[in-house]
Amino acid sequence: MTTRGRTASTRAPTRRSVGLCLAAAVALAAVPALAQPQDYPSRPITLIVPFPPGGSTSIVGRLVGEKMSELLGQQIVIDNRGGAGGTVAARSFTRATPDGYTLLFGYSGTIAIGPSLYPNAGFDPRKDFAAVGMIGSAPAVLVVHPSFDVASAGALIDLAKQRPGQIGYGSAGVGTVTHIAGELFVAMSGAKLTHIPYRGSGPVLNDLIGGHIKMSFTPIPAVHALIDHGALRALAVTSATRSSLMPEVPTVSETGLPGYEVVLRYGLLAPAGTPRPIIDTLNKALRAALDSPDLKARLAVEGAEVLPSTPEEYAADIDREETKWSKVIKDAGIKAE
Repeated sequence: MTTRGRTASTRAPTRRSVGLCLAAAVALAAVPALAQPQDYPSRPITLIVPFPPGGSTSIVGRLVGEKMSELLGQQIVIDNRGGAGGTVAARSFTRATPDGYTLLFGYSGTIAIGPSLYPNAGFDPRKDFAAVGMIGSAPAVLVVHPSFDVASAGALIDLAKQRPGQIGYGSAGVGTVTHIAGELFVAMSGAKLTHIPYRGSGPVLNDLIGGHIKMSFTPIPAVHALIDHGALRALAVTSATRSSLMPEVPTVSETGLPGYEVVLRYGLLAPAGTPRPIIDTLNKALRAALDSPDLKARLAVEGAEVLPSTPEEYAADIDREETKWSKVIKDAGIKAE
């Protein structure tokens, strides 16, 4: 029995319709598939660290990445991208696909200071990033040359008021945390110090050890051994509480400037729009990593105190820190080099 005609639903496909279907299939295959929360992660994750390799920030990022890799069952590849205090990497991160496979290592110098310091930073930490969780905090330490005759932060304030502008402090560069720590010290104490910017912590320490400058606010890992050997003298740490790495050293707040606190904050960020189940998976892995004794011990060597949090707590911390440092930068008239 033959059929005289076909309805539209059973008509044989034409060459043109087959071609269109094939073209559509190829186009869909070329579009990266967004991660499905139920099978995340199913491939390696890239963690962008916004600084060159070798520094404390990069070391902390690598240590956390290694432990999270074990827990997630997928490799986390560290991608170091330095430039403009980390803002170059942060700006490029705003264009990352929100699928959980590209993450950013959050650092207070980049996330909280960069948007105010650089006129065209190119990102808004409140809108362009999704907080995964905090990693920890690391204070700096106020160190002086052994010949500098001051015994505490309070004594330094008194001397600086007697000799306004005559005492200089070295920093790793304009807008770095080591610079901002000095500016907050000046703003809160009313003592006038002269900022002497260098290009990195190495040159600062060389001149400090040589006695060419008298003082500096410097990350603890960079100077811990120098303090132990007597090449430098620690006056105070910049955190609200004493550092577990050098508990014998008081805080700035204890010894002359109540309420003073400057710490480097570390955290993990995803692109805005990342599905909440993926954020939760990453947060769970991050918190488990920070709870491991071996990672805690390794971070302590870098002067970092672990500080796990929920995504909401880290987002609130970013908001507070950016608000705090934007005011310091504005009031001090600090501009990027």
